[in-house]
Amino acid sequence: MKAKTVLVSAALGVGLGTLLLPGAALADTVVSPATTPVGGTVVLTATTCNPKSGDAIFRVTGPDRDQNVRSTTAAAGGGLSAELFTAGFTLGTYTVAATCGDGSAAGSATFTVTPIGGAQAGGRGGTDGTGTLAAGGALLGSAAGGALILARRRRHMAAATL
Repeated sequence: MKAKTVLVSAALGVGLGTLLLPGAALADTVVSPATTPVGGTVVLTATTCNPKSGDAIFRVTGPDRDQNVRSTTAAAGGGLSAELFTAGFTLGTYTVAATCGDGSAAGSATFTVTPIGGAQAGGRGGTDGTGTLAAGGALLGSAAGGALILARRRRHMAAATL
């Protein structure tokens, strides 16, 4: 009986994960390059935004910024993109969170502004999959917690009938 409860709870957790994780895995915002000198340009791309659904809004936050950048430019690889000129930015790490024209979140990424002459070459920033991994862990934990609660409830009900 216990094995059946655990299997049912695990199956429910896997089923829920199957429904929720693809959306989380597809949400993708890319900042390129991941490191730029003051006065450099970074390209912000929300790869999952459909240009037909309206503009993408990139919210840039960091040491001295809290601003929105609107994009209507279709990206070559799909989605929407915008260029951000970093003149006047303070040195540090900035977070970019994107929202598609239909209101759906398109993920987030980071980039770092360095002193002139201190930038590293290109790269892709902020899409290491940790958010998707955390969501999967939360779903697995919920399934295990549900199995534990069911097992205790059945044990309690069995003891009450004796």
